[in-house]
Amino acid sequence: MRRAATTTTAYGTTGPGARSRRTALLRWSPLAPATLLLLLFLAGPIGYCVYIAFTDMQLTGQESASFVGLDNFRHAFGDPAFLNAVVLTLVFTLISSILGQNTLGLALAALMQRASRAVRTLTGAVVITAWVLPEIVAGFLLYTFFERRGTLNAILDWLHLPSQNWLFTLPILAVSFANVWRGTAFSMLIYSAALSGIPQEVTESAEVDGANGRQRLWHVTLPMIRRSIGTNLMLNTLQTLSVFGLIWAMTRGGPGSRSQTLPVFMYDQAFLKSLIGYGTAVALLLLVVGALFSVVYLRLLREEV
Repeated sequence: MRRAATTTTAYGTTGPGARSRRTALLRWSPLAPATLLLLLFLAGPIGYCVYIAFTDMQLTGQESASFVGLDNFRHAFGDPAFLNAVVLTLVFTLISSILGQNTLGLALAALMQRASRAVRTLTGAVVITAWVLPEIVAGFLLYTFFERRGTLNAILDWLHLPSQNWLFTLPILAVSFANVWRGTAFSMLIYSAALSGIPQEVTESAEVDGANGRQRLWHVTLPMIRRSIGTNLMLNTLQTLSVFGLIWAMTRGGPGSRSQTLPVFMYDQAFLKSLIGYGTAVALLLLVVGALFSVVYLRLLREEV
């Protein structure tokens, strides 16, 4: 076998290996500034936050922070307020994301396929307008809808039905509905694209075989868009787990702690009670919850149809 020629010059060794390394270096060199910025402004702060979670850092009344190991995490799992926030976060995510946005988005996408162009345009405009509103603006709008003297109670009074203070009696359901109203457009767009990709002849063949609407949905439509369902669920769930401004504008986690999800609890501990170390530990635990949901959805996405 012939060995590739290697030449030694005053500038170093040249050969296939050296040339390939230089070529790879030249290809990656344009990415160097972006990589440096990511390390500086993303990886750096993340690493510092992880460090803070293992300290007793406070905003006020402390000269220096001390390393406390896993004490913040032990305190969290023994804190009834934290456990309450975990339960409410799961309830909020289940109602507003997994059941609400996902189901309603699929229903709207399916109905808009059969609707006239005018109906599709009007429905799409209304739903997408709610989606593009800033979270804090949507929160204040829904606050005026659910408030004791708000729009919902005015409608109920006009219908001679009993009204109540929804933000006091059912706060977690009120903020869940608000999140459904605001975020359904994303699911609708995902499912509209997925349903448009189903071949028409597949649906027609199922109709010829005598399948009714429910059977076509369960045995044809849902299996063919399963990957879109998994993607939508993962993205919606991760977004819902981080919702803060909507809940803060409507209830501030109250009354008491009856709508205090993990992001609101984290903010309360870190910035209102000045327990930065403990609040950052809660943020890491919220990250773990999101990672667990992601693992489940990624396993769903890897499965073959």
